[in-house]
Amino acid sequence: MSEKIGVMVCGHGSRDEGAVTQFASVAKGVAERLPQYEVDSGFLEFATPIIRTGLDNLRESGHNHILAIPGMLFAAGHAKNDIPSVLNAYAAQHEGLKISYGRELGIDLKMIRAAGDRIREALETCDDHVPLHETMLVVVGRGASDPDANSNVSKVMRMLWEGMGFGWGETVYSGVTFPLVEPGLEHAARLGYKRIVVFPYFLFTGILIKRIYDYTDKVAEKYPDIEFVKAPYLNDHPLVLDCFADRVKEILDGTNNMNCGLCKYREQALGFEDEVGMVQESHHHHVEGIGTGAAPDHSHGHAHDHSHDNGHHHHHGDGHSHGHGHSHDHNHEHGHDHHHHPYPHADHPLGPVSMKKDD
Repeated sequence: MSEKIGVMVCGHGSRDEGAVTQFASVAKGVAERLPQYEVDSGFLEFATPIIRTGLDNLRESGHNHILAIPGMLFAAGHAKNDIPSVLNAYAAQHEGLKISYGRELGIDLKMIRAAGDRIREALETCDDHVPLHETMLVVVGRGASDPDANSNVSKVMRMLWEGMGFGWGETVYSGVTFPLVEPGLEHAARLGYKRIVVFPYFLFTGILIKRIYDYTDKVAEKYPDIEFVKAPYLNDHPLVLDCFADRVKEILDGTNNMNCGLCKYREQALGFEDEVGMVQESHHHHVEGIGTGAAPDHSHGHAHDHSHDNGHHHHHGDGHSHGHGHSHDHNHEHGHDHHHHPYPHADHPLGPVSMKKDD
C-alpha cells in the first residue's frame, strides 16, 4: 500500500476568539508553504476542532502517514506530554496509520529574526533621541513549570539583546514562574534606562497579552521619566510560518537537532549576519598539545577545511573543536596571528572595552 502523507498542526487552544483565528492563519500559512500535502489542524483544549477531528479528516481522505507538529514556541508539558498522548492513543486505535511527531519551534534563528522585526516595528514608532545602549529590552515569556522551557526564553532574550545592541536585557514571565511581569518591570525601572521596550515572546493574542500591556501601563504611570514601549507579539510573521514548515520537513529528513542550527556561521543570526558562510576552523589548532610534553617542533602544515558543507556536520563528538563559542582571552605568545571577526557591538558602553579601562 503506498504511503499518503498528510500534515497536522496541533494547537493548544484558547478561550480567546482572536487566538483561535490567529492559529487558523498559522495553519493556512503552513499549508501555503507545503502545497504537496493536505494540512489540517486542531486544538488540545478550550476550542474546536479538537486534534482528533483533524486526524479523522486526514485519515478519511486516505492519508496513512501523518506528520504532526506542536503549534508551540517551546516544549513544556503540552508539547512533551499532552499532544503525544493524544496522537499515540489515536494511532493505537487505527491500524495501519502512522503518526510521526515533530519538534516545537524552539530556539531558532528564524524565530529570533521575526522577534527582532517586531521589536524594530515598535522602535520605529518612537523618536530617535534615545540611543539603543540607553534602551532596555524586557522579553516576556509565558512561564511554565518546566525550567528548560523557561530558560529558553532567557536565551531568546540574550540573542535579541546582543544581536540588536540594547543597553540591558531582562526576562520576565506572564505566569507560573518568576519574575512575573509587574515585579520584573519594577526592577527594570530601577536600573536607570531611559526607555524600556516590553516584548511579549508569544505566538497568539489572548488574556495574557492584554495583562502584559496592562502591567506595562501600570508601572509606566509610576515612572513618568521612563518611556515604556509596547512591542507587538510574534503572530503570523512570515519567518514564524517558515519555521513551522521547516519542522514538518524535518520529520521526513530525520534531521538531528543539535545546536549547530544556532551557529552564527550557518544561518543569519540577528546582528551577526555578515559572518554567515565564513570558513570555520578551530582557533586552537596551533596550541594543541602544547604544554603536554609534545615535541616543540610544530612546523607541519595544517589543512583546515572544516567548512560547513562538508557533509559531516562539524564531525561532532570525534574530537574536533566546534570552531566557535570560545572566548579567546588567553595570550598567544607563539606569534600566531589570531584573526577574529569584528564583534558587532565592540563599542557598546558596557561591552568588552569596559574591562580594560583601569589597565
